[in-house]
Amino acid sequence: MIAQDITSVPLDAFRHKTAGKQVILLYYWTTYRSLFLWHFLASAGTGLLYYRLQRDQVPLVEWLADLAAELDTMAAGFGATLREALTASGSKPEALGQALAADLNAFGARPAVLYLDELDRTPYDAAFERFARALVGSLADDSQIVCCGRSLMYSPWYEYVASGKAAVLGTERRKDDAIFTVEPQPRPQLEVYALGRGYVLVNGRHIANWDGALPHNLFFYFVDHPLVTRDMIFETFWPELSVKEATNVFHVTKRKISERISAKVGSGQSYELTQYSGGFYLPSEKITRHYDVADFSDALERSLSAVSDEQEEALLAQAIALYRAPYVEAINMPWANQRREQLRQNYAQALINMGRLQRRRGDLQRALGFFARALKETPAREDVHRDIMNLYLKLDMPAEALRQYHALERLLDEQLRIPPARESRELFEQITARF
Repeated sequence: MIAQDITSVPLDAFRHKTAGKQVILLYYWTTYRSLFLWHFLASAGTGLLYYRLQRDQVPLVEWLADLAAELDTMAAGFGATLREALTASGSKPEALGQALAADLNAFGARPAVLYLDELDRTPYDAAFERFARALVGSLADDSQIVCCGRSLMYSPWYEYVASGKAAVLGTERRKDDAIFTVEPQPRPQLEVYALGRGYVLVNGRHIANWDGALPHNLFFYFVDHPLVTRDMIFETFWPELSVKEATNVFHVTKRKISERISAKVGSGQSYELTQYSGGFYLPSEKITRHYDVADFSDALERSLSAVSDEQEEALLAQAIALYRAPYVEAINMPWANQRREQLRQNYAQALINMGRLQRRRGDLQRALGFFARALKETPAREDVHRDIMNLYLKLDMPAEALRQYHALERLLDEQLRIPPARESRELFEQITARF
C-alpha cells in the first residue's frame, strides 16, 4: 500500500497544500510521519535536509550547534552562517533564527526544506519562540521549515496558519485542524483524546496532573455528556451523599478542573469547561473543544448515509483510524464502562461495514482482514463468522472455512450453551460438501 492510500493525501494534493508555505506543521497526533517524510523526499529531493533532536530538554543553542555539524556532513558547507552566529558572544535567539534562515536560503538545491523531527525535545520557552519567529520571518519564498514532534505549541505557529504562511498535515481524517483551527475570534483550544488512557491538551500543553482521580473523571464525564443536569451528575458520582455535601464536593472538583485548564492557557484569565443555562451544564462558549469520540461517532454516523462507496470508505477509514483503544481505560465507573462497551461495539460495526464494502468491490483479502479485526472486538457475532466462512469458500479455502465454523461452535457452546444458528449449520453443509 503506497503512502497516499494510507494518508488520503495523494502526492499532487500534498504538493498543492504545501506549495508557497514557509512552515509545514505535522500534526503530532498523526501516525503517518514517516509517510509524510516520503512525500517531502519525493517533492524536494536533494533539497531536503533532515535533522532529529536526540535528547529531551536540550537547550536551543546546543541542538542548533549539533544541527550545523550534522547537516554539514550531509551537505558540505551548510550551516556556516549559523556556526558563526553561535560563536558570537551573547548570541540572541533572533540572530540564530536569522542565521539558520540565511543558510537555508543559500542552499543550492531548490526548493530547500529543513525537516526538524522530534522538535518537542527542546523547551518551548520564550527563547525558542523568539528564535522561531526570526527564522520564519527571514525565510525565502522557496525555503520551508517542517516541524514534527510528539507535541506542538499553539504559539507561535497558530499565527502562521491564520495568515496562510503555514499548512497543517496529518489532520486529513479529522473535521478540523485541531489546535490550529483558524477562528474569527481565537479561543483556547482544548483537545481531548478519550480513546485510550485519556489524554488532554490545552493549546498543545498536556494536562498531566489532575490533583486526584475525581477531577479527571468528572472532566471526561462533562466532555462526553454535553447536556447534563446537576441531578444526573450527583446520581452518577455521589449518590450516597446529601445534596448539600454533593454540592460542596462538586464545586470544589469543578474549580480544580478550571484551574488546570486556565494554567495551560497562561493568560491569567479563568476558563470554565462548562457553562450553566436552563438547568443544564453545557460546553463553555469560551473554549473550543476537539473530541476524538465525537469525531469517531460523527464519521461512523455519516458513513451510514454516504452517497457512494468512495464516500463511505473515506468516512469508515476516518472512524477506524480514530479508534486507537477502548474509551478512557483509566476510569472504572459504571458510566465509563457502559460508554466503553458502546464505543467498542460501534468500532466493531465500522470494521464490519468496511469489510462488507471491500467484499462488494471484490477485494476479498482486505474484506477478510476487516472481518477478522471485528471478531476480536465482538467474537460472538455469528453473522461475521459466516461472512468469514463465505469468503474462505470464495477464496477456495474450505479447510479454513471449516476451522472457522468449529471455532464458532466452540464459542457458542462455552459462552451461551447453544448450537450455531440454522444459517450457520446450512453453511457448514456447503463447506463439508467441498471436501
